[in-house]
Amino acid sequence: MANHLGHSLVITSFGESHGPAIGIVIDGFPSDFRVDFDHIQSELNRRRPGQSAITTDRNESDTFDIVSGVFEGKTTGAPIAILIQNISHQSKDYEALKSVYRPGHADQVYDLKYGHRDHLGGGRSSARITAGWVAAGALAKQWILQKQNISIQSVVSSVHQINVPDVFAIDWSNAENNLVRCPDEHIANQMLQLIAEMKTTGDSVGGSISTRIKNCPAGIGEPVFDKLNAELAKAMFSINAVKGIEFGSGFKGTALKGSEFNRSADKDNNHEGGINGGISTGQAIEFTTAFKPVSSIKMTQKAYNTSGDIVDLSIEGRHDPCVLPRAVPIVEAMTALVIADHLVLNLKYKI
Repeated sequence: MANHLGHSLVITSFGESHGPAIGIVIDGFPSDFRVDFDHIQSELNRRRPGQSAITTDRNESDTFDIVSGVFEGKTTGAPIAILIQNISHQSKDYEALKSVYRPGHADQVYDLKYGHRDHLGGGRSSARITAGWVAAGALAKQWILQKQNISIQSVVSSVHQINVPDVFAIDWSNAENNLVRCPDEHIANQMLQLIAEMKTTGDSVGGSISTRIKNCPAGIGEPVFDKLNAELAKAMFSINAVKGIEFGSGFKGTALKGSEFNRSADKDNNHEGGINGGISTGQAIEFTTAFKPVSSIKMTQKAYNTSGDIVDLSIEGRHDPCVLPRAVPIVEAMTALVIADHLVLNLKYKI
């Protein structure tokens, strides 16, 4: 099972949804960097369950412990290990699922691949493990902001059929002021009502998250197999429920002519999304990530059990009716880890 991400700055994820703890090991992080512990906790608070009326009722504090790699508040260059305890899991909610494969989940493919699976919250396939990623990403965000003044922000740009038109052209400064993390207050209220309705009816919805990276210098990214857009795409597809990604004008760009799409000497645009040939151009890097609806719903569905029989299934337990608000800090974290990794990787060309 592959649990690593990165080249020069490598994270190793560990833990399960209902295990005693989850966590992350960060290898290759630069030394002598003063850690802002409060910032790490604030990022975890943005992702943690139980934070609002439209999220899961599982209530984890997501407090963390750094058990290696930091001394007297500064990184030492040694591997940084971060532990987050699981304190609010309710394993009894999953006993009925021991012999049933939940529609939309990885239950059956885990059984097919490994011959054995952890049915308690999905074990390793649970989004619970992304808390460790957010902690690592919070550290990466601090470092890239100090080193290069690079900032990363993600916002919810669509929920179900409710969309923010031309999301990259509007002000994002108020996105954190509403529960949905949408930059348009009026549209955010519509999204909020829909998500609340899904929680009441036991259904779920998906949508999209848009991300902007500001002040990323030109020249980040490897030009062949480790293109910056390919690396970002891999990081995004590592997040549960992600089904697509597009950079810049994305699929809409296929409807343009070359004369319209190209950024020429007399015509400035960002259809490429700040990446050309797999390398950053110095423009803002802009991309949008698509998330499917949450698979765990309370509405009755037909499901296969481990004997191959079809049974009725209504999933109990505590689940998000829409993953997008809590996924915003996860997207930002994974983005920061990729950018930090490639900044460290680029140092070898400057020796």
